[in-house]
Amino acid sequence: MTAAERQPENQVVIFDTTLRDGEQSPGASMSLEEKIRIARLLEEMRVDVIEAGFPIASNGDFEAVREIGRIVKTSTVAGLARANPRDIDRCAEALALAERKRIHTFISTSPLHMKFKLQMEPEQVHARVAESVTRARNLCDDVEWSAEDGSRTDPDFLCRCVETAIKNGARTVNIPDTVGYAVPEEFGAMIRSLLERVPNIDQAVVSVHCHNDLGLAVANSLAGVQNGARQIECTINGLGERAGNAALEEVVMALRTRHDRMPFVTGIQTEHIMKASRLVSAITGFVVQPNKAIVGANAFAHESGIHQDGMLKHAGTYEIMTPESIGLNKSSLVIGKHSGRAAFRTKLQELGYELGDNAFEDAFVRMKELADRKKEVFDADIVALVDDEIGHQADRIQLVELEVWAGTRIGRQKAALVIQIDGEQHETTAQGNGPVDAIFNGIKELFPHDARLQLYQVHAVTAGTDAQAEVTVRLEENGKTVNGQGADADTLVASCRAYIHALNKLMDKRHKSAPAALSA
Repeated sequence: MTAAERQPENQVVIFDTTLRDGEQSPGASMSLEEKIRIARLLEEMRVDVIEAGFPIASNGDFEAVREIGRIVKTSTVAGLARANPRDIDRCAEALALAERKRIHTFISTSPLHMKFKLQMEPEQVHARVAESVTRARNLCDDVEWSAEDGSRTDPDFLCRCVETAIKNGARTVNIPDTVGYAVPEEFGAMIRSLLERVPNIDQAVVSVHCHNDLGLAVANSLAGVQNGARQIECTINGLGERAGNAALEEVVMALRTRHDRMPFVTGIQTEHIMKASRLVSAITGFVVQPNKAIVGANAFAHESGIHQDGMLKHAGTYEIMTPESIGLNKSSLVIGKHSGRAAFRTKLQELGYELGDNAFEDAFVRMKELADRKKEVFDADIVALVDDEIGHQADRIQLVELEVWAGTRIGRQKAALVIQIDGEQHETTAQGNGPVDAIFNGIKELFPHDARLQLYQVHAVTAGTDAQAEVTVRLEENGKTVNGQGADADTLVASCRAYIHALNKLMDKRHKSAPAALSA
């Protein structure tokens, strides 16, 4: 039975590459613990394939693929490998413990890439396709082959390479729009052409992997499906290098909402979409823009009087899907300063969190402190608080105490802070051009480093002057870029926590070897 025959005709496989391609976004690197948290949630969402990393790139990536492969049971775990023996062998080694595993190998096929990137002739590339897929197939039953820069590849050569990949054991063939160059009609026609021209195409699932450089990643992905592709490669929040990838939440909800025009189904439990979006945003520090489709703060907000009137009469007048369908429940004042541990634990379970005893106690204390300072505690406040607490548990550097002086008088902008480094407390008082500058100067005095601040961004979790602040800090050191995030009702405390979080991630990144060039 062929791969295509095993899969129902209208079933679309969702291949999530947040942990691999998404991590290529500058500053989006994740620790092993963070990757595991995301992988567990992706499995809970019933994502079909989780691409966990690029094992040859670094020891960190290898460990992530190996550990995720060990933990995840129902989703297939994939590792990426270039078309050479060392990459493929390393990938197979990383996937050794996985119950369901896939080696995903790729090589560039466009004239531009072959000439300037690979410096290889087309016949050499074609031969490498056969060699790499054969080697991967001897090590793993499930092999995917990708034609990097497929949308700019000569059609005849692309057909030859696809046929060869399938002949040598690939059961998924992926056609990436690597630089986001294609338009939907063109991309759909290319997929249709492969299905019509490649004689053994029925033995494989055709996949699409579209980048968003022209804002067409989702449209191109859907065009591919309408023309015969049955796997979409995507990321949570559209995370990815440059302008990002096709957003999982947009692809899935488009197929679900417009089933009348696109009669295809996925296995995704859409009620987990909002939680996944928030988790990825919290871990990477990439704040979701308010008007982002599906998961943006304004996606289900209605301010226009005409729209509000329509909504009051019938929600369908201005909403084509329900907030509940993506796991978005209206915030309500349930948790407050009088809430007990049982109520708080129940609320956490409703929001999808299962914390250990120590983590729960820490979160409970912070919730009480927040409730004393805020008039209303919303679900979004709790999500921000818990994500912040979980994200900082393993930090080598931790904030202990902060006091700030600010105002219009010159020279009054200073910060006194106590931080803990590897269990030992250090304190100082530093000045700056403002309170945030003073805090950052103090941290740098206590933990000397050469990292440069590239981004400082403040985001209010909810409405109101007493809203919790989520702060994102981006640091760069020797070409390595990381994002840190902190949350607190006090913006200055959140700023301090975000900077320290970025420093911790930078230290973690220092231990990783320089990654090899990636793409897809």
